[in-house]
Amino acid sequence: MFIGEIISLCVAIAWTFTALSAEVGSKRIGSLPFNILRMSMSLVLLAITLWLLLGTPYPRYADGSTWFWLLLSGLVGYVIGDYCLMQGYIHIGSRFGQLFMTLSAPTAAITGRLFLGEQMRPMAILGMIITLSGIALSILSKDDSASKTTHGVRLKLPAKGIFYAAMAGIGQGVGLVISKIGLLHYEQSVVAAGLSGFDIPDGAVLSVPITYSVPFAATMIRAFIGLAGFFLALMLFNKDGLSKLHRAVCDRKAMGCAFISTIFGPFIGVSASLMATLYTSTGIAQTLFALTPILIIAPAALLFHQKVTVREVIGAVISVIGVALFFI
Repeated sequence: MFIGEIISLCVAIAWTFTALSAEVGSKRIGSLPFNILRMSMSLVLLAITLWLLLGTPYPRYADGSTWFWLLLSGLVGYVIGDYCLMQGYIHIGSRFGQLFMTLSAPTAAITGRLFLGEQMRPMAILGMIITLSGIALSILSKDDSASKTTHGVRLKLPAKGIFYAAMAGIGQGVGLVISKIGLLHYEQSVVAAGLSGFDIPDGAVLSVPITYSVPFAATMIRAFIGLAGFFLALMLFNKDGLSKLHRAVCDRKAMGCAFISTIFGPFIGVSASLMATLYTSTGIAQTLFALTPILIIAPAALLFHQKVTVREVIGAVISVIGVALFFI
């Protein structure tokens, strides 16, 4: 009873660990080296998983269209989105960074309307307004320098950090929709190979239906472009890129943070979120996944000695409520 809800809550907790470890790691070695470490570890773990599920350490049934859309999704969601997210962690911390990730829901709704013709219900538009209101409540405060008649407000956070975090949320939402297109092509390529989602692939180590391998295969394709994009950016924007990467690999604490972030992020997060949707509705699962901005408040305050105001907590709760309205 409530198995799906419990798993969904575990996903939100896992993503909380991911965000906290990513903040520590990014601040130690920089966002680009940290993301290179994460993508490399992800590829190794995903290769092992696909070998168990498909009998090959690569996306066995993906055709050209599948690769195109998932690579594009990885470019938007990983290279742009994750880079901006780690930069956001550096400038405003993981607590506020995760708050801006609630922007992925309204972004996905708008992108889905443009690319897939999905309808936006009035409740979704209301959810969008509420989500933005919650974020505004958390990051704005009264400007003490303003006169009594103007009642001015000011940003509590660096504008650069807000920009990066907002771009991360937007990139996540756009990447999600493009991923959906890629997954549809992947399913078609599986059918073209003469298989159904419930068939067991030849040579698979585990007797698991092929449908359960699809998210891992898609994540691996996205991770390929993520690793290539981050490495290229490191080389282009840093004269001593290889030296930075070498120092990152030699930094045990950074490597530990990257491993924790990888395990609880693309690895456990993906598999557990898939499992959750098998036992409960997608709407309930997605709403519980979005609890991360609330769950991260207490550990972030304890680990990083951050002062948390009632206004910020209320803002985070309002943003999550806004996300929930998208699935009602």
